Amino acid sequence: MTDIKPPVTTTDAGIPAASDHHSQTLGPDGPILLQDHYVIQKMAHFNRERVPERVVHAKGTGAFGSFETTEDISEFTKADLFQPGRKTEMMARISTVAGEQGSPDTWRDPRGWALKFYTEEGNYDLVGNNTPVFFIRDPQNFSDFIHSQKRRAESGLRDNNMQWDFWSSKPESAHMVTWLMGDRGIPKTLRNMDGFSSHTYLWENAAGVKHWVKYHFKTDQGIEFLTQADADRIAGEDADYHRRDLFENIKAGNGPTWTLSVQLMPIADAADYRFNPFDLTKVWPHADYPLIKVGRMRLDRNPENFFAQIEQAALEPANLVPGIGPSPDKMLQGRLFSYPDTHRYRIGPNYLQLPVNQPKAGVHSYNRDGHMAFINGGDPNYAPNSYGGPVADPSVELPTWQVEAGEIVRNAYTLHSEDDDFGQPGTLYRKVLDDAARARLVSNISGHLSNGVVEPVLSRALTYWHNVDADLGARIAAKLGVTEAASSAA
Repeated sequence: MTDIKPPVTTTDAGIPAASDHHSQTLGPDGPILLQDHYVIQKMAHFNRERVPERVVHAKGTGAFGSFETTEDISEFTKADLFQPGRKTEMMARISTVAGEQGSPDTWRDPRGWALKFYTEEGNYDLVGNNTPVFFIRDPQNFSDFIHSQKRRAESGLRDNNMQWDFWSSKPESAHMVTWLMGDRGIPKTLRNMDGFSSHTYLWENAAGVKHWVKYHFKTDQGIEFLTQADADRIAGEDADYHRRDLFENIKAGNGPTWTLSVQLMPIADAADYRFNPFDLTKVWPHADYPLIKVGRMRLDRNPENFFAQIEQAALEPANLVPGIGPSPDKMLQGRLFSYPDTHRYRIGPNYLQLPVNQPKAGVHSYNRDGHMAFINGGDPNYAPNSYGGPVADPSVELPTWQVEAGEIVRNAYTLHSEDDDFGQPGTLYRKVLDDAARARLVSNISGHLSNGVVEPVLSRALTYWHNVDADLGARIAAKLGVTEAASSAA
């Protein structure tokens, strides 16, 4: 340890930064402000770090299919694709997070879960993961988090110590890291994993009644996973194992399916719920908000050109259709900006004109010109105008929530009675996992920590796991040959 005081973080213009943790919002639960130039600079710069592959989710695969709404949930949303009997064409891109294009499919990593529905009201994109939670709750930390999972600046090598330095410095990561280090951290195939919106969204029905909503896509093939040993072996034998499996199963007529269910929370419940329902590091217990079945997703058509249809696919949570809106989830708020921004950089300003991204619904826009424009419109090219140009319709405004005007702050969220970082991962360890799964979790964590993690990061990581659960912390410490007292020291 050193007593040398670190320098103050600055913007790229050398201006001191007020926070490395929290974005400016209108009150603790309000939207992020455009005037927060530092968080915008961080996200905009981060989106431009790699050419030409994606900064995150670089290695992935995908397919086309359909979604059919089999249940009547019209009392909860007026969105066209969720009306009874509606069948909607769609595509999916499933990817690892930290690995580059050539990285093995079976590395321990979350899997991105990105779906594009070509609805009659325009494209609806749902961008989540194969986990219901995430490592952080504020976009201020996103580029830092990804940097810690990538490669060291001086050597270009991956470094477990760098990962644990970030994780153990951000206790909010504990729930997600428990998922990642458990069995579901390496799915057997992409067909054998669930998908989640992770974020909370807002649904509104035709009468204007609103509910907060979370999406759960449950695999109909059953959950299966790879052990660390099997994953390491397959990584050396077939780096494209998951990509190959999905393509060959669809080609053989064995396209996978998922059943979509949602959790719905009456909009008024959020204010005094026991923890903040918009915190991306938390799940809503099913006992409080049970799953409600919606329909089924099927992938049954492979791409004809992988680059054109999968690599150039651009999915963004900002693509919301009438009846569906965003929530105060700060990570979602950041992604509403970040995703389309990175597409404009990576593919170009007219990325939505590419066939895979082009909506089936008609496009009537005043956007013009730019690189690679081939659907460019004619006169009039301004609004308002007197010559029959398209006119906005206030009736299709996306649902919103009420925010009380307040002081501009940098807070995590309004505090709720059970807002803590270790409660839910502790419950996951004690009450969800069985004895065999707990043993594999201990083995996976201790194996990862034993590979290059050094002090002071190691002690902090052991304390982190002791805070999740004392038994878990003790078992990891024992595996590493560290005494209980040392591992649980604050």
